[in-house]
Amino acid sequence: MITISDTEKMLKVQKRGLHPMIIIGALFFIFGFVTWVNSVLIPYLQIACVLNNFQSYLVAFAFYISYFVMASPSGLVLKKTGYRKGISLGLLFVAVGAFVFIPAALYRIYFIFLIGLFIQGAGLALLQTAANPYVTILGPIESGAKRMSIMGICNGIAGIIAPAVLGILILKNTNEITAQIADMDVFDKAKALDQLAHKIITPYIVIGLILVLSALWIWRSGLPEMAEPPEDGVDISLKTAKASILQFPHLLIGIVVLFLYVGVEAIAGNTVIQYGTSQGIPMSVSKFFTSYVLTGMLIGYLVGILCIPKYFSQRLALIVSSGFGIVCVIGALFTQGVTSVLFVIFLGLANSLMYPSIWPLAIDGLGRFTKIGSSLLVMAICGGALLPLAYGWLADRFNTQQAYWIVIPCYLVIGYYAVSGYRVGRKLIK
Repeated sequence: MITISDTEKMLKVQKRGLHPMIIIGALFFIFGFVTWVNSVLIPYLQIACVLNNFQSYLVAFAFYISYFVMASPSGLVLKKTGYRKGISLGLLFVAVGAFVFIPAALYRIYFIFLIGLFIQGAGLALLQTAANPYVTILGPIESGAKRMSIMGICNGIAGIIAPAVLGILILKNTNEITAQIADMDVFDKAKALDQLAHKIITPYIVIGLILVLSALWIWRSGLPEMAEPPEDGVDISLKTAKASILQFPHLLIGIVVLFLYVGVEAIAGNTVIQYGTSQGIPMSVSKFFTSYVLTGMLIGYLVGILCIPKYFSQRLALIVSSGFGIVCVIGALFTQGVTSVLFVIFLGLANSLMYPSIWPLAIDGLGRFTKIGSSLLVMAICGGALLPLAYGWLADRFNTQQAYWIVIPCYLVIGYYAVSGYRVGRKLIK
């Protein structure tokens, strides 16, 4: 039951919300960095471990599928530990996953890389289960997309930095290395690939140590706990209150929509490097394309901060974004070369306000079900595991360009949610 003291506590935290926002902003930076380095790992491991397109996108699968596996346990963990301790534990999980890359690179075993990625994703599932609702309930639900956009900027800045830095460190001279390997015997080829794999060891040692230090910082930060708002403004102890998470259709539809959104976001960010090379652009240039995608997302987040809800609602932002996404995909499908790649890059701008808009619409009115609803939404992040894998399967059977057809129905469903899907089952209890 939400008591008066709980509500007062929540309002007290909201009044001093700057400090929690800074801490959660740092967490979103970490989310972005750890997530978007995968866009560089995909082409890197494709070369180092000799993989086809489908196999290379197992990087995204291993990382994002852990959200599905760990989201519900994450909700239970948070009930036991609270936000602060749960966040620290999540950071330590991500650090362990980073350190697993050391033996994976030493022995150049792809399966061990995938285990490390799964552990990283498990840690991020716990972090996201805590951080996303925390940001949403720090203020009025109507401005939830605005606060999420601020977090998106932190995520986007990391997403710009991570692929660019790691790309410089591990994708340097890959065109030359690939050409040389083609003419080598089996022994020399294995030696050259081992040397390429070892390039990743030092960066991931540094990443792991930073994550451990971040966990200690959060543990000692004094991040306050926060009570969830009551369901639809009604005391949840009333007999008329909803008794199950399944009684919130707008959330259930939102889970499907978030699944599709994360899938198209992952496709845009994780495929653009390889798509660029398939369009005849050298790896020395295309390795920066993911950073360009994230730059577009960053611009969109800034628009969200300045304009939501002052000039337009988060729902309108979602409608326009889904329409623009369809336009970009069609442009990528029916043009060639640099122009086609630019349309894929523009998907970053199209996608930018989707996550900040979907989350508040889906979580609005859940009350005491906020944490479990959040964990279910985090499960939906596994869309980033399955849709890129489907893209890779299509790319192997057709080509990397025609595989983008998979994105169009996803944007149509997202548009439906913005127009009417978010209202399904929403009736205020009098």
